[in-house]
Amino acid sequence: MLIAGFPAGAWGTNCYLVAPAAGEECVIIDPGHQAAQGVEETLKKHRLKPVAVVLTHGHIDHVASVVPVCGAHDVPAWIHPEDRYMMSDPEKALGRSIGMPLMGELTVGEPDDVKELADGSKLTLAGLEFGVSHAPGHTKGSVTFGMPEAADIPPVLFSGDLIFAGSVGRTDLPGGDHAELLESLARVCLPLDDSTVVLSGHGPQTTIGRERASNPFLNGLDAAPRRGL
Repeated sequence: MLIAGFPAGAWGTNCYLVAPAAGEECVIIDPGHQAAQGVEETLKKHRLKPVAVVLTHGHIDHVASVVPVCGAHDVPAWIHPEDRYMMSDPEKALGRSIGMPLMGELTVGEPDDVKELADGSKLTLAGLEFGVSHAPGHTKGSVTFGMPEAADIPPVLFSGDLIFAGSVGRTDLPGGDHAELLESLARVCLPLDDSTVVLSGHGPQTTIGRERASNPFLNGLDAAPRRGL
């Protein structure tokens, strides 16, 4: 398994490329602001061929490079239907005070091929299986992508802006809801094994066990029944 990630753009958003191994097909997760060059460099470094872009949510810091990346490689983008509008209307999702400063330098809109994600579905892409969990709270259409344990790596959760090392996603933007976020944490994150590696939308990687023990936002939450990755 190959997972290559890098922070990009004004918000330091983590973009990930996932493949069975170097030299094979890959999936690109969250190509955000100024991520296109990093994507191309990573593809070249590991000799990868993208087959799809998948998005944890629709905020511009996670989707700003979707159109050029999908266009350059003729691949579809997958997003939850409740966040799809954000690709074409990012200001509506962020509010003018946050959205306006960078709007002039961004290319907004949808790529030619957009597919919609559904809660509980399994995506088989590039020979890999991703479990999709709807996780609203940060946005109405936030999702996580889970991968089961493989021979050489523990389980992995691409959490977007649901959970970070020591923190959680903000809920003060349009569509945010703190109660929904806590419910998503209890349902999506807490039932997972402590060994699960969390690769979030911002900041360093962590594990479910580490967050269960130290993340203040998880205190007092009861895990929902396990549904797996």
